Amino acid sequence: MNNSLPGLVRLYQELHAHPELSLQEEKTAARLAQEMRQLGWDVTEKVGGHGVVAVLKNGRGPVVLVRTDMDALPIIEQTGLPYASKVRTRDRWGQEVGVMHACGHDMHMACWVGTAQVLTALKGEWSGTLLFVAQPAEEIVAGARRMLEDGLYRRFPKPDYALALHCDAHLPVGTVAYRAGLSLAASDAVDIVVKGQGGHGAAPHLTVDPVVLAARIILDLQTIVSREVNPIDPVVITVGSIHGGTKHNIIPNEVRLQLTVRTTRTETRDHVLRAIERICRAVAVSARAPEPEIRVRLDEYTPPTINDPALTERCVRVFQSILGPENVRERPPVMGAEDFGRYAAENTPIFIFFLGTVEPERYAAAQKPGGAPLPGLHTDRFAPVPEPTLKTGVRCMSSAVLDLLSR
Repeated sequence: MNNSLPGLVRLYQELHAHPELSLQEEKTAARLAQEMRQLGWDVTEKVGGHGVVAVLKNGRGPVVLVRTDMDALPIIEQTGLPYASKVRTRDRWGQEVGVMHACGHDMHMACWVGTAQVLTALKGEWSGTLLFVAQPAEEIVAGARRMLEDGLYRRFPKPDYALALHCDAHLPVGTVAYRAGLSLAASDAVDIVVKGQGGHGAAPHLTVDPVVLAARIILDLQTIVSREVNPIDPVVITVGSIHGGTKHNIIPNEVRLQLTVRTTRTETRDHVLRAIERICRAVAVSARAPEPEIRVRLDEYTPPTINDPALTERCVRVFQSILGPENVRERPPVMGAEDFGRYAAENTPIFIFFLGTVEPERYAAAQKPGGAPLPGLHTDRFAPVPEPTLKTGVRCMSSAVLDLLSR
């Protein structure tokens, strides 16, 4: 591992400097396919889009899937690192955006390659089949579904176990965290077009102002969480985007909202989505406005991620043996979402764990009263410490796979 670590750091920095948005991961996928072919794996590209599947068969035994994600986010990086991304591109809607690996997928990919290197070198110590999956479009929770629909579990060996890791922006390096059972929430994307009747800003009485209606909807949506759902049943409704109008004194004809909705139970999800539609239509009726357009983007839905308890327990024992029990932490479920949960299809046990990325000194300082907060995931200053994060990620993932495939 130590001999290959400098090369993995370089790969990580290369991937970090050249990020690609969801559904645009062509060069990233080609780079990972190249790494796996050099190791002698059987590689298939363009599975479910830009997905890569690499297979290494090594005798009889279980099939273990190890997933990495590849896509980056539309964020202008502000880390100041020498390998910081300077990429600019256009997103799916034609808007010019910066691009940054602000969720750690570059680290996930480097750990994935490092794990493949270790397991290839240790073929004499395990027996079975490795199924390494490089998945596109995780940030829009569409890539896992696309790969499964393209025959991931039919065209390739069906896994007996599926593993993944994810960076944690609030854990020190050298530590990992886990959760048995419910680990991450379900996620829905909802698009709303609030319609009105535009006109001059100085004559609002002659218009139906969709900006005011949108403001009412945004506030009323929060009553779903505070007044319609059991307080111990977690729900998040966030309006992440609002766009309307072109000039100070023009009332527009419409305002567009983009929502993310997080739930953990199917019944709650159904109620929340119906309530969003009810509120939007009620606000429109109250103002005699045209009926709004409400679209739940089922192509960007993902179910909760539920770690298999037995697989979780087995992997945690491995982590404790190599890191020490004090460096393996149980964490509560979070309302973040991951389409890794879809790999549980066909009763496949899954397990995702979380990798510490923060320098110990910086972490300790942040825990003190008044300490500077740590940059979170999806922020323009998130930056894992490369070498120790890679080392821990590769050690943990390699050891977990070896335990599952032990001769």
